[in-house]
Amino acid sequence: MDQSFNVVTAPKTATFQMRINPDVKKKVEDIYAQQGLSMTDAVNIFLQQSINANGLPFLASPENAEYMKAKAWKQFSAEVQKGFDSAERDGWLTMDEVEAMLGLGDE
Repeated sequence: MDQSFNVVTAPKTATFQMRINPDVKKKVEDIYAQQGLSMTDAVNIFLQQSINANGLPFLASPENAEYMKAKAWKQFSAEVQKGFDSAERDGWLTMDEVEAMLGLGDE
């Protein structure tokens, strides 16, 4: 789905139901009400942030360092691959060419 999708302006024609403990529901409704939000508003914000993040908009567990490492490695690998793809497409640079472009040549 396109990340520019906007939950706020999208037509609302589907319904979503879930079971929740009544005490929990009351507590979150009170918290959201303090922010001027309904439960529906809060869920829509969560959904929009999930779209923006292309996943959960927060870590599921603060102790989940392995998740963060895996996510960082995936992003790093994708950037490296873009570099290789660009070099293959546009041609590789020699170290002298890189140094010259960066102004690091012999002075």
